[in-house]
Amino acid sequence: MTLSPRILRPTVIAIYLALVAAFAATVAWVALRDGLDRLGERGVADLSLASGRLTGELQRYRELAVFFADHPTLMPLALAGVAGGPNADALLLAASDRTGSDRIELVGRDGRVLASSAGRTGQNAGMPDYLVRALNGTIGFAHMVDPETGRRMFVYAAPVFSPQGPVAGAVTIRLDVDTVETASRGEVESTFFTDASGVVFVSNRDELVLRSRSAGSGGTPDVPADRVQPFPPLQEYQVAGHSIWAIQAGPYLPALALHLTRPLPVIAMQAEILLDAAPVLQSALMQTATAAALCLIFGAALFILSERRRLLVLRLKVEARLNAELEERVAARTRELTLAQADLVRAGKLSALGQMAAGLSHELNQPLMAIRSYAENAVAFIDRGKPQTAAQNLVQISELARRMGRIIRNLRAFARQEVEGISDVDLGAAVAAVLEITQPRMSQEGVTLDYAVPPEPVMVRGGEVRLQQVVLNLIANALDAMQGREDARLRLWIEAEGARVRLYLRDTGPGIAEVDRMFDPFYSTKAIGQAEGMGLGLSISYGIVESFGGKLSGRNPEGGGAEFCVELASCAGKEAV
Repeated sequence: MTLSPRILRPTVIAIYLALVAAFAATVAWVALRDGLDRLGERGVADLSLASGRLTGELQRYRELAVFFADHPTLMPLALAGVAGGPNADALLLAASDRTGSDRIELVGRDGRVLASSAGRTGQNAGMPDYLVRALNGTIGFAHMVDPETGRRMFVYAAPVFSPQGPVAGAVTIRLDVDTVETASRGEVESTFFTDASGVVFVSNRDELVLRSRSAGSGGTPDVPADRVQPFPPLQEYQVAGHSIWAIQAGPYLPALALHLTRPLPVIAMQAEILLDAAPVLQSALMQTATAAALCLIFGAALFILSERRRLLVLRLKVEARLNAELEERVAARTRELTLAQADLVRAGKLSALGQMAAGLSHELNQPLMAIRSYAENAVAFIDRGKPQTAAQNLVQISELARRMGRIIRNLRAFARQEVEGISDVDLGAAVAAVLEITQPRMSQEGVTLDYAVPPEPVMVRGGEVRLQQVVLNLIANALDAMQGREDARLRLWIEAEGARVRLYLRDTGPGIAEVDRMFDPFYSTKAIGQAEGMGLGLSISYGIVESFGGKLSGRNPEGGGAEFCVELASCAGKEAV
């Protein structure tokens, strides 16, 4: 059964629009999923840092309680069960002032305070659960809201063992939660820690403190119910395997946030973080709109060409029925058909350009997102009075802009049928260009450069930009390794031997921790959160040098530090420089 043109054309258009809608939906889903995955990876690292900071701070006070549990000034008081004199109180007061703790006390088995940094000697401390655990021989720990002041407290209790073995008393240390929260107040991400009952006990956002998402939470001796307030209104969605919160809690919490959790059994709490997901959603929508627009433009072009072709066919059918007197007109229509075929060829070229435009959109999207993120961070750092950190973000924006320029240049080369391959490159000029870029940082960090400029060009086989990237990666790694060292010295020299040229770089840093793994992707010894600490620089540099037909190696030389060697093929057999 053959459909008439009046039915066929609308049917084809409807099918094509449905396919465009399906393709746009797929693009939206993939972009949203990938964006949330990347945001989640960063959130996991940030949450790990926040969790480590809190547990590390509490561990310090736990060790302090254990330290005072066998102190020679406090031990006799616990064994005798009598209140101490001013020496014990003065000792605990000095320790409290130095460590920033709220209160340090020695408590006897009967619950009476034997020594106190807060002048509570002789008072009854009661028998809270954490003190009972300490008197039973284990480390007691609790979080609580002080009923008198309303302040949130962490409490450690360490048992004081007598020489015969039984517990003679306990040392308790109280820490004000505000002391722990101070370091994280200015962070961009919203982090908070909830206890077993779901109450937010620690947070860098005041809007979340002592809030609970569970009805009836609190009501324990540690956190009374009258101190707990409901959590701000929120709705939770599952998107691409991620938990997304739509929350209404003021300007300092993201309205649309990626929610991540991390259990902390050491302190019986759960760490949670909210990351702004609005940029990810905006990026996904932008990519979806771009993909849909390109498909519609391509479809419209095909429709116009098909309509023109259909009209030509109809005309040819009519002209075929004409008599010999119309033969000249048939020839003219044949020439028109030839022109139409040329139009089809041009349409094919337009289709290829459309595909390249889609690829360009994908390649430029990531740098544009990064530029936007760095710009927003730079504004935030300037508002906080950190112009140096903001300047670093601006440098990153400049680098990303140069990267976008290279992408556009490669696209233009593709259009001209040009291929950027391996050519003759002056290794000395490449090193000089990189040193010019890194010289300000060397001067700022006090790094001594030992490098003699070659008296003549040292020509090797490679690519100029990629070779500069390799040298820049190696120098940047060396500067990172020597950061903070007084004897920071970077030595570079070039040697030529036969058909091979070698560039050596040696620093005075701590050396390579695992030589066998230094070129593995994502292997890094840098701290989490550093801007270039993902472990890809050496792996990428290794691949670039290999593509030149060269070799990149590294070792720990005698005398300390690290040494890398870039070996390349010589162009003209230059003598040693």
